[in-house]
Amino acid sequence: MNQLPVQRASELSIDSASLTQWLVQGLWSDQAVGILGGEPKCCKSFLALDLAVSVASGTPCLRRFAVRRTGPVLLFPAEDSLAVVRRRLEGICSAADVDFQSLPVEVITAPTIRLDAPKDRERLSNTVLARQPRLLILDPLIRLHRVDENDASQIAGLLSYLRQLQRTFHVAVLVVHHARKDANGTRPGQALRGSSELHGWGDSNLYMRRRGAQLTLSTEHRAAASQDHIPLELTQAGSALALSVASDSATFADSGSEPSALQRIQQILAGLDQPVTVQQLRKLCGLRTATVCSCLAQLVQTGVVTHDSRGYQLHLALQATAVSLSPPIGPQGNGNGKHSP
Repeated sequence: MNQLPVQRASELSIDSASLTQWLVQGLWSDQAVGILGGEPKCCKSFLALDLAVSVASGTPCLRRFAVRRTGPVLLFPAEDSLAVVRRRLEGICSAADVDFQSLPVEVITAPTIRLDAPKDRERLSNTVLARQPRLLILDPLIRLHRVDENDASQIAGLLSYLRQLQRTFHVAVLVVHHARKDANGTRPGQALRGSSELHGWGDSNLYMRRRGAQLTLSTEHRAAASQDHIPLELTQAGSALALSVASDSATFADSGSEPSALQRIQQILAGLDQPVTVQQLRKLCGLRTATVCSCLAQLVQTGVVTHDSRGYQLHLALQATAVSLSPPIGPQGNGNGKHSP
């Protein structure tokens, strides 16, 4: 009798490669395909370019999310002029303190690419083969085809090609896509225009939303925890126009607002030059142990904080730009606690 092979679950091999490997911690998994979605005019392209600068340079995305794997980035901006793309990339590099001239981001300058046209698919595949990018960004999807986005069979063909591109060349593929204008009451993934195939296709998806003047970012991953309602703001300093996380400690220090437990812990870690245990940190910030542990777990998840046998420490790439409040918040401990979690 011809049967399919079966194995007891407890006997299945443990493959470390099956664990989530990040391209950008908490935002995009390594070699993931997915959607960066949102309504028009909610800074989707700014976030896509910020990811490009981060992956290409190794600097934290949005000055907050650590990059785990770096490499060249290949970008096709189908809507914005090349001059606008250059100006935005220069501004983000300035905000991130990155040398724009040496940045390995290559821009496809062809006027159009049709992902439903065999000839253009071949040209894009050959370009990816020649350039070997770590990340391919296509912005936006609506300018890349002439199929019916509401027809699952038609859009599935495009997505299948992009998945094949990812598997063949081991490249992460990020596609910028629009959400419906009246979809604020629905889950972000369900708000995407077109077929539900688009939502289900992504290994990592990012969603931008605007409520009044407030921008928020939500993440969604096939094999990792997601985050909701990360507040973002588009700020300008000189020529640098870039997105940043609005809850950054500097923002609260300048505004005089009372920082949250998460911000308080990050601010205290920014003022330390060596790892600290949970109990030491609890004494310094005056919070409950459970609250400290919960906040540390979130900060480690997003790559803001690292953890080893010595304790917790602000990620090295973020220490140079970290801002601590003065005078320090909370009771001052002697830092001699000996208990680790």
